[in-house]
Amino acid sequence: MLCEAGNPCLAFIDSRRCFHISTKEQQINEEIRDREVRLISETGEQLGIVSADEALRIAEGKNLDLVKIAPAAKPPVCKIMDYGKYRFEKAKKEKEARKNQKIVEIKEIRLSLNIDTHDFDTKVGHARKFLAAGNKVKVSIRFHGREMAHPDLGHVIMNRCAEALADCANVEKPAKLEGRQMLMFLAPKSTK
Repeated sequence: MLCEAGNPCLAFIDSRRCFHISTKEQQINEEIRDREVRLISETGEQLGIVSADEALRIAEGKNLDLVKIAPAAKPPVCKIMDYGKYRFEKAKKEKEARKNQKIVEIKEIRLSLNIDTHDFDTKVGHARKFLAAGNKVKVSIRFHGREMAHPDLGHVIMNRCAEALADCANVEKPAKLEGRQMLMFLAPKSTK
């Protein structure tokens, strides 16, 4: 659907008119429709309450933009700044923050009630690798048929697993029976 300007419509008010959902988070320059605004200079100095037209003239006189930074305030707060440079710096900070964050995954290891020692050691070794990589580990035991009558055996195996990984993991959520599965969550110990 296209509106009067020939642009694609993003939302409808009624069948005759449409409006565009703004992609910018702040209003700048002529978009500011308030009568009065509290003006802050590019150096952070308070210039007082002035009309929006006067604030825009001051900003244009300095070859900078007028940006509404606190629209909910009475009167709204506007600052004189280089909006392009501000957006560039903000995008740079967000990119840096995304680069530094670590996404923690939850890896799962499955045990059984009649697991043998070597198999158990192998599973614990896998869990140790996951924890060393900084991931959380979900340990699960699936109960089949008559095994449901012995949840205490599941707790024994879960405790044995938690003790084997005690040097590199903390029990985040202790073993709990949920339906036919017993689950326990382990988190890596902090390196501080």
